[in-house]
Amino acid sequence: MQLSHNDENNFSLTRFESMLKTNDVLFFDSNEFENIIHYYLENGKIALAKKAVKLGLTQHPTSTNLKLFKVEILVFEDKLELADNLLNELQDLESSNEEIYIQKAQIFSKRDNHKMAIQVLEMAIEVSPEPAEIYSLIGMEYLFLEDFENAKYSFMKCLETDEEDYSALYNVMYCFDFLDQKEEAIEYLNMYLDKNPYCEVAWHQVGKQYFDLKEYERALAAFDFAIISDDRFIGAYMEKGKVLEKLGRYNEAIENYKITLELEDPTSFAYLRIGKCFEKLGLHDLALTHYKKTVHEDPLLDKGWIAITDFYIKKRNFQKALYYINKAIHIDEENVLYWKRYAKINNRLKFYEEAEQGYKKSLDLGNYELETWIKRCDILIGLGEYETAVKNLLQAIEFYPDTAEIEYRLTGLYFSLNDGDKAYHHLRNALEIDPEYYIIIEELFPDIFNRKSVLEIINSFISTS
Repeated sequence: MQLSHNDENNFSLTRFESMLKTNDVLFFDSNEFENIIHYYLENGKIALAKKAVKLGLTQHPTSTNLKLFKVEILVFEDKLELADNLLNELQDLESSNEEIYIQKAQIFSKRDNHKMAIQVLEMAIEVSPEPAEIYSLIGMEYLFLEDFENAKYSFMKCLETDEEDYSALYNVMYCFDFLDQKEEAIEYLNMYLDKNPYCEVAWHQVGKQYFDLKEYERALAAFDFAIISDDRFIGAYMEKGKVLEKLGRYNEAIENYKITLELEDPTSFAYLRIGKCFEKLGLHDLALTHYKKTVHEDPLLDKGWIAITDFYIKKRNFQKALYYINKAIHIDEENVLYWKRYAKINNRLKFYEEAEQGYKKSLDLGNYELETWIKRCDILIGLGEYETAVKNLLQAIEFYPDTAEIEYRLTGLYFSLNDGDKAYHHLRNALEIDPEYYIIIEELFPDIFNRKSVLEIINSFISTS
């Protein structure tokens, strides 16, 4: 029976691994060793690859390809000096071997010398009959340098040589997106599609560009062409669903999202979008069902928990909203979006201490919105925690100097703490910033507002403003 290529490889692997177990020494030709090493490297079995290289070079000490595999392993292990020395020896023997230059470039790249890596790769192009991969490697080096124009050009050169290198096409689009060149991206994709009219990836990318430009009808047409080119292209159905949502065609959007569930394992994103569409259609039970499927499919997807929580907030069912946001926080205690909702819901339920804790946690996690500082302050005032409220606002003022909402509150707080000097100072600051906002004191500190001295200062500012 004649062995296929895969059968031959499997046979060689079996013999090699049997040899390692028995300590017998069997002969393999250099091509067999190359296939064995390649298999081990592809599958991350570095230790076995090293053994195969060592035995291979014992049996074929002059094999350049086996020595290049040794270089690849040395580079992987960060033994760059040894790898470089071996490459220099090989270059003296085979100056036209492109793989030598590619490995040299990788060493330069690992040393963060990306410009030299590019120079060496350009030398590789001169000796390579098929330079597509090398152009792609040059593109990656330019990305390391954040030179997106040259990176884009290099990936385009790769596509000129190999039109089906979709990773290069994605990289071209990444560069266009980073450079915010949407019109230019569409023009390039149309040229590409002139040569490859049934490339679903290109049609998909055209659609995404039009979507970003809010040209939804054109985006829809592009995604339809992507689906015509490949009717199992999940990404195209997903993006088409998003466009249909923007156009208010929710039933059609649901149909497209459902197709993705049939083509592959269900995704939390598809369930979430279906839920959003049902909610827009007023079909609240179906919306909630799909939101629950979202968090069941992926409990770590915060958008799912937020969708359920916001659903109940809109229904003014704050107890249910609190139940679900507590479940979300139990899964991820570091999610600031959860804590903001936790604070808001507890505030609505008049659980002020819990609400204050939620706002404090939001601030601790880096949510420095003015509203968060202010809401926490107002709750602390209600709880009679004036000193903590002052500390809160003094932190806020570092981020929002010359803010009337902060200054008026500090005025009332310092009066409440019997620190008149600071109170009058902040009152004048507040009035200079915005004299109309004095209503803050009237609402939060009515007794202080009615003081004769306070009213006189406020009236003097209002009369002159």
